Parts: sequence; structure tokens; C-alpha cells
Amino acid sequence: MSKQLPVVIIGAGPVGLAAAAHLVEYNIPFKILEKGETVGSNILEWGYVKLFSPWEYNTNQAAIQLLQKAGWQHPNKDKLPTGKELVEEYLQPLSELQVIKDNTQYNAEVISITKDGADKLKSDGRNDRPFVVHFKNGASLNKIKASAIIDASGSWQNPNPPYADGLWLDSALRELVHTNIPAVQQEPEIFKNKHTVVIGAGHSALNSLMNLAELKETYSSTKISWILRRESPISAFGGETQDKLEARGALGTSVRKLVQQGIVEVLAPFHVEEINHSGSRYTITSREGEEVSVDELIVNSGARPDFSFLREIRYAVDSVVESTPALAPLIDPNLHSCGTVRPHGEEQLRHPEANFYIAGVKSYGRAPTFLMTTGYEQVRSIVASIAGDVQAAKQVRLKLPETGVCKTNSIPNKQQNCCG
Repeated sequence: MSKQLPVVIIGAGPVGLAAAAHLVEYNIPFKILEKGETVGSNILEWGYVKLFSPWEYNTNQAAIQLLQKAGWQHPNKDKLPTGKELVEEYLQPLSELQVIKDNTQYNAEVISITKDGADKLKSDGRNDRPFVVHFKNGASLNKIKASAIIDASGSWQNPNPPYADGLWLDSALRELVHTNIPAVQQEPEIFKNKHTVVIGAGHSALNSLMNLAELKETYSSTKISWILRRESPISAFGGETQDKLEARGALGTSVRKLVQQGIVEVLAPFHVEEINHSGSRYTITSREGEEVSVDELIVNSGARPDFSFLREIRYAVDSVVESTPALAPLIDPNLHSCGTVRPHGEEQLRHPEANFYIAGVKSYGRAPTFLMTTGYEQVRSIVASIAGDVQAAKQVRLKLPETGVCKTNSIPNKQQNCCG
């Protein structure tokens, strides 16, 4: 395969741009294909939300070096940026560097990837064939050959459903409910003095609960309910004061206080069986036989990867988590719930198709608690491997802040302990 063919990066988010910066380090040609109109387009959809990780964990070293050559100054490493600030103060300047700008195409939606002249079944000479990436740009269909693929497209556009069985039983419902973290303060008319239920146990759900509680301070008739599948909300509060990311721990503590004060009503365990939408009301019924009627429904139950455009690529995912099989034991919440994942790189992210990788939040499949700095380490290692720098690919250059939660279940024949 010609080394002159570019590495195609899918997605111009933080991890995709970090991959590009590392490719620049190795002088390897690349092309970024971004579905949105601008850099960080998914992040801008929740741009008003403040990250719980400070700037220190949100920038990539290779990208920093490129930016500083152009006179860029790193934001205060201890400050917590919003999503909008992350884009405007870091991703946008990075995307405007000539070496990045000249190799990025926006409004480019990847629809399929294959091997040149070979479908998934054909093995003969497969590794010598380049990849072919087919993408839509407006009304036109385009294709580009690639020496390697780094899929950093994320999972933001593919939210998990509220139903306990994991299916969107009603496609129309998906368009009606809020699957993001609503900008409650910017659009109070939607939620003020109404009964809103939040479904989910992750940080997005906690943020939504906090925003609604703040609205209730001004509009006292606002009612907030929280639906959880688990028996108790305790584990959703996380490590609190034991969390090495102070803001992440404080979020759990704040929501715990809202529950204790009765500001947030907890419905648990509550496995959503049916949702009926009539007029302006939602009636939610659980498998346990409970029923609640609300005005607004926020579904913050996480997201899942979209593999639809990878049909002709030989990829392997764990049957439970939908990450690579090697990564799954480190992040499967059924095996541990500490949220602290040991650093990993190219070796754990390999797929059967040589030089094809999924990186960033999509690499986690359905597992939660992904940090940008994890994605940065992933692509550093992946690019080193693509460049033939085996030693750098195998090195571990990352220490993640622990969540302060340490609960593990036994894993037969494996020595896996996220708590050290």
C-alpha cells in the first residue's frame, strides 16, 4: 500500500484533531472528514455546559506544540471551560492552522468504508489494498483512498433510549424528548413551573438535575423527578470528596443534597416499559407497575456507537460493551464501577482490519466515564504505530484522575483491578 496515501480521520472533534497533530509530528499526510459545518460541531450542541475536567486535561500535547508555534497561549490550566470555550479557545485556533485547515473537509458525512476492489469476505492480498472512504458532501457522492483509518466520530448523535430493553420503540418519541443537557436557564419557558423527569444515572443526568433545581429557585412550582433503573441513587453520586476531579465529585455531592432535601424526587428502581405522549403530557409506566405523568422528558441515558458505515470493514467489538474485546474488561460497568480506566493504547484498540482504529468516546462503545485525555493518549499511540514507531506506541504516557469509587466484581482468569 502506498505510504503517500493519507490517513483518513473521521471527525473534527478534540480527538480527531489531536490525531491530526500527531500525524503532523511524523510528517504523515492526512485528511479529516467532518460531518458538521464546523470544528467541534457536536460539542457546540452542549456548549453552555461546563466541563468537570480543567484545561489541563482537555488539550493535547502535540496540538499545543503546533499552536504555540503560531503564538497561541494555553488557557489557565486550573480553569473549567464550557464546551463553547473549548471550541473557541482551543479547537477553532487549532483547526485554522494551515496544516490542519488545508486537510479538513466539512459537511462530509462518511457513508461507507471498504477495501479497494475487495468486500469484507475477500482475504487475498487484503492488507496491501488501500481503504476507500465514501462520503456525501451536499448532494454529491465522493470517495478518497486511505492508508489507514482513525474513526473518531464519537457517539453524540446516537443517544440511548429511555426504555429498559434498549430499543427506541417509538421513533417519533426520539424527536420529541430532550436527549441532550437542555439549556434550562436560556430557555426557561420550556421547563418553568412544569413537572420534568430526568432518566439516566451519568454525569449528563446530574447536570440536567442541577439545572432544573436552579430554575426551581426562581419558579417554585417546578417539579423534578429522577428515574433510575438501579435500586438507589447512591452509586450515581460517584466518589464525591474522594474524586480527584473536584468538580466531578462536587456534582455528585450537590445532587445528593437535592435528593436529601426533597427537591428531586427519586423513582427507583424504575425500568421504563412504556411511554405514552398525549397532548402536552407524557405518561411513563415501569415494569414494576409504577406510573408517572410529566410535562417534559429528558433522556440522559448515554449513547452508543454507530457501526453502520463500517459494514465492509473487519472490525471486532465486545458483545456487551461494544468496544474492542481487549479494552472491554477495563471499562465494562458490569465488572467494575470505579470509572477509573488504566491507560491503554494501540494494542488494546486493534481491529482485525490492519490500520483501522476507532478512537475517542466511540472506542468505549456503550461504557461511560470517558475523558478527553484518554482519547489523546489513544491517538498518540495509534499514530506512533502507523508511523512504525513501535517503542512509542507501546509506551504509557498518561495518568488519569481517579473517581474515588472503588467497586469491583471478580473476573474469572483475569487480573483486572481499576482501583490499583
